[in-house]
Amino acid sequence: MNRILRGVAPASLMLVMSASCLCQSLPTTEGETLSGKHIVLADATHGHTAVLVAGFSHEGGMGTGAWLKAVKADPALAGVAVYQVAMLEKAPGFIRGMIKSGMRKGLSAAEQDNAVVLTQDEKLWQSYFDVSDDKDPYVVLIDAEGKVLWHGHGPAGEVEPQLRAALQ
Repeated sequence: MNRILRGVAPASLMLVMSASCLCQSLPTTEGETLSGKHIVLADATHGHTAVLVAGFSHEGGMGTGAWLKAVKADPALAGVAVYQVAMLEKAPGFIRGMIKSGMRKGLSAAEQDNAVVLTQDEKLWQSYFDVSDDKDPYVVLIDAEGKVLWHGHGPAGEVEPQLRAALQ
């Protein structure tokens, strides 16, 4: 009996580890870019390293701008695709258009193509980004297979050096 239980414990542990790895998969929720294109981030990022910068509230969304500037200005991150993600599920439908319009201001066409608005699966995305405070911006670095290499949250100036170090 002990031999059987010893065999079950490692198998159970592997199952738990596999389950925890599954939540690291990029959700396949369809969103819309600020340029009006439909996009699934899991498909768009497949095959290359990418940084996802997400906001889950007005305050968190406001903090994504500093992250985008920091990532784009860092030579170590040159060539890494960068996507801004705005979760608007909780925003009333009649306000979403105004939010998107405000987000578009000052963005080039290319930047609008990489700014993604999501309106569903908020809990799934919060789990993926490991959100503990929706007032912070959240950042994830993924490899070409979608594996999370690094994740963090908070002001860009305090955390961005950790992101850069994760690439090396």
